[in-house]
Amino acid sequence: MAAAGGHNLLLTGPPGAGKTMMARRLGSILPPLSFDEALECSAIHSVAGTLPQGVGLLTQRPFRAPHHTISNVALVGGGAIPRPGEISLAHNGVLFLDEMPEFDRRVLEVLRQPLEEGRVTVARAARTAVFPARFVLIAAMNPCPCGFSGDDRRTCRCTPAQIARYRGRLSGPLRDRIDLIVEVPAVPVTAIADSPTGEDSQLVRERVCTARLRQQTRRPITGARTNAELRGRAGVAVCRPDSAGRDLLKRAVEKFGLSARGYDRVLKVARTIADLGATEHVGTDHVAEALQYRLLE
Repeated sequence: MAAAGGHNLLLTGPPGAGKTMMARRLGSILPPLSFDEALECSAIHSVAGTLPQGVGLLTQRPFRAPHHTISNVALVGGGAIPRPGEISLAHNGVLFLDEMPEFDRRVLEVLRQPLEEGRVTVARAARTAVFPARFVLIAAMNPCPCGFSGDDRRTCRCTPAQIARYRGRLSGPLRDRIDLIVEVPAVPVTAIADSPTGEDSQLVRERVCTARLRQQTRRPITGARTNAELRGRAGVAVCRPDSAGRDLLKRAVEKFGLSARGYDRVLKVARTIADLGATEHVGTDHVAEALQYRLLE
């Protein structure tokens, strides 16, 4: 779903559950770069000096996975002569933040503007530079400092206060910009050894490409490449659910206190679910599924 609609995703689960592996496999199910996207990516990497030697045009979507010790300047860009940072190098691709709560909070907070606007502004005394930064954020975290909260096989030794402090490292405004929160349960080793072969990535990619194609056909009206980029009245018109879906969403707002941004993002995720199901209209079941991802934590 994150690949189909360009939605930000947070994976939470114990160590060894496969969060990092799944995040790194996302690139294999994303649609190929269009020519315009390839030009944008190549220009950014050329300015940053990271374009591989002998390569004139990038053909693979960027996948950037900075370490949690990264500084905010390295993440957003900077320098006396402003150069793109990791979030711009991830433009049209994926930015993966493993062990997200381990990042400095000030570093995480600089993500808020790019996640909302798709660009970052770097201001210096001599000049101001604006770099594109429209990426899919994939983040991973443990449920607690030791990682075993909720694990039936291993005992969690963290106190409630420690767990609250750990989860509190992600601010409310930042969490509000994450569309999907998915719990990844621990998988027994015996289940891995005995399980049948899973679905081929190529089949998943075909479904993603089909959903993206439906979004592209609406681009002349919406001006957005993906559902995650929908803005304003065009987004409201495209994502508007049926009357039962609107009633369900209204009750969710009243009961769980969804923000206006959360309300908007639930509708966009519901639109993506409908696209994956090849459905023209957003229904109650689409809204209900989107709410489950939003209200997990």
